[in-house]
Amino acid sequence: MRNAFAAEVTAMAAEDPKLVLLSGDIGNRLFDKLRGGYPSQFMNCGVAEANMMGVAAGMALSGLRPIVYTITPFTTTRCLEQIRVDVAYHDAPVVIVGTGSGLSYASLGPTHHSLEDFAIFRAIPNIRVLAPYDAPSLRKVLREAVGSGVPTYIRIGKKGEQDLVSNEDAAGIGEAAVVRHGEDVCVLSVGTIGPEALAAADTLKEVHGISAEVVLVNTVKPLDDSMLASLSQRFKAIITVEEHSKNGGYGEHVSAFFAQHGISTPITCLGTGDKFMHSVGSQSYARTYFGIDAASIVNAAQDCLKGVASAAS
Repeated sequence: MRNAFAAEVTAMAAEDPKLVLLSGDIGNRLFDKLRGGYPSQFMNCGVAEANMMGVAAGMALSGLRPIVYTITPFTTTRCLEQIRVDVAYHDAPVVIVGTGSGLSYASLGPTHHSLEDFAIFRAIPNIRVLAPYDAPSLRKVLREAVGSGVPTYIRIGKKGEQDLVSNEDAAGIGEAAVVRHGEDVCVLSVGTIGPEALAAADTLKEVHGISAEVVLVNTVKPLDDSMLASLSQRFKAIITVEEHSKNGGYGEHVSAFFAQHGISTPITCLGTGDKFMHSVGSQSYARTYFGIDAASIVNAAQDCLKGVASAAS
């Protein structure tokens, strides 16, 4: 996803001289084409993320279209006050991109994990929260975010993520992509955890005879209310899965929506627990550790449907 981001930003810079990329001293070689072709549209702000966010807000209020890019914890929690006051309060059209989100940097420990960003930005007015699930999704929402003039946070992966949809089928902001049709249970997969949801759907069908629909979600805030209401009527149970804490995450948001609208469809929310991961391992290891891997989704689906069957009897 990093390579797709760099290529798309470079193409967008060629189309719009007002677009400026601000980097927190990372990915400089990644942006060689941007710097070489459009040097005035790239700024390395150094390891000074709070200052970088203030600069971006000033640029946005002056008519430019800044995109801020660095590793997720450093473009969110490290400069939260500047995001809240400089960007959100002034409704400044800044696009904030966090790379290596979730557990992408699991091997570097909790300093590089980003499992609180949905919760933080859900609570701040004016900011949309996006989590594209692959490169086509990223390219689509990035263009829409910059063109919209709305403050937007986009969390992306790092490298090696597989494409789950074609460029033509990529969902835009506020949309979702159904990549597996089913009848029994619906899995709402947020961001780059999509391959785990698809693997779980395969196991559920082939081993357990359970038909699972997989919906790839790229917009955490605002919720797609009409989609959720429709899904709640079609399925016996709903499962949400995200590479984010269950506290304040997408699943909690959906659960609150169900409760507020009297929707009784059972929902199970999978996310990371209320704890730090003190061990070190790969992203795959970390997903298993927190119970958001394919096997955990399979178990959750079985438990949900058993509960529905028991209630019916």
